[in-house]
Amino acid sequence: MAYHRALGMPVRIIRIFNTYGPRMDLYDGRVVTNFIRQALTGKPLTIYGNGNQTRSLQYVDDLVEGIVRYLGVDHSGPINLGNPEEFSVLAIAEQVKLATGTAAEICFCPLPENDPLRRKPDISLAQQLLGWRPQVTFDTGLGLTVEQARLRLASLDERLRAAQG
Repeated sequence: MAYHRALGMPVRIIRIFNTYGPRMDLYDGRVVTNFIRQALTGKPLTIYGNGNQTRSLQYVDDLVEGIVRYLGVDHSGPINLGNPEEFSVLAIAEQVKLATGTAAEICFCPLPENDPLRRKPDISLAQQLLGWRPQVTFDTGLGLTVEQARLRLASLDERLRAAQG
């Protein structure tokens, strides 16, 4: 904003909310990737707290579409890009189990201090200014993400086997 105020330069400020999709680092610590990696490697899905805390998840294609639309308007203030649909962490774990076909158990651990209980973006400005709202359902995006993660893990397993002899 300093460049905008002092020099009149066009700027865009985006608040990006939880985003997931193919090619994510499966060890990045995010809820979706953690669950996918745990499910595909036969480990229990770890939920911190009781699982009632919520997350709002947008597929990466929706985020990119929002960014592209934002570049085309003359507005320099912050805008939220995220999905206002909330899922409990427990519901996300159950969806990942279905999408991966795993029978892995769900284990509960203490909720870390300062872990938010609710995350839900207000996207009304994005809807009004950009005509934007997420289009990819969680089921669809999760399926694409799981498919690609499965391929990456299989490739990693092959390389490890080859390196061992």
